[in-house]
Amino acid sequence: MEQLKAVIFDLDNTLLDRTHTFSRFTRAFVNQYFSHVEDAEPLCDRIIVLDEDGYKDKGRLFTELLEEMPWDNKLEKPAHHELMAYYEEHYVSNAVLMHEANEVIAHARTKYKVGMITNGRTPIQYGKIDQLGIRDSFDFIIVSEEAGVNKPDPQIFALATSKLGLRADECLYIGDHPVNDIEGASKAGMATIWMKVNQPWLDELEAKPLHTIGQLNELLQLI
Repeated sequence: MEQLKAVIFDLDNTLLDRTHTFSRFTRAFVNQYFSHVEDAEPLCDRIIVLDEDGYKDKGRLFTELLEEMPWDNKLEKPAHHELMAYYEEHYVSNAVLMHEANEVIAHARTKYKVGMITNGRTPIQYGKIDQLGIRDSFDFIIVSEEAGVNKPDPQIFALATSKLGLRADECLYIGDHPVNDIEGASKAGMATIWMKVNQPWLDELEAKPLHTIGQLNELLQLI
């Protein structure tokens, strides 16, 4: 860690509490469309399962919901584009930071350049970042759609080092996804810290993170 000059974060399930955020969105969605259902809790649980921790394409997710959910047969079923529009407006507004995320970012900024690399659609990712009020806390932010390349492709990590004017081995990457974040950054030459949230570690991965953490605020003692 002696040569470390930059700390780069993932967004979803690293700085943003994606589990809590999507749960809040799901409850709002169910309240909006399924007020006729007496016990809505199983619907919320099912939507969260179908979402696959955010890795399912949202167009496909809402196609499945249109087919599977108990829509009110007294009303016309909403169109797919209506559900997509609801998601784009309300998911962003439900964004929640991880516990002590602001403190961790501020701590990192006292020592290092600080950046973010996140996979996702440009308006959704920046919408969440702005909802959280953290855009100005970073020296750079790379969103995969905007960049034209997704993690774990080494090009997206190389783009970050180019923006910083640093070597990869001077950068530490922190994220929750074993492949997209940890394996991707490791193969690009960066040190890594794995934040264990919902994605399981795969035995075949070659990456060896410096640390594994369960809570973001553990970084206050590590970086």
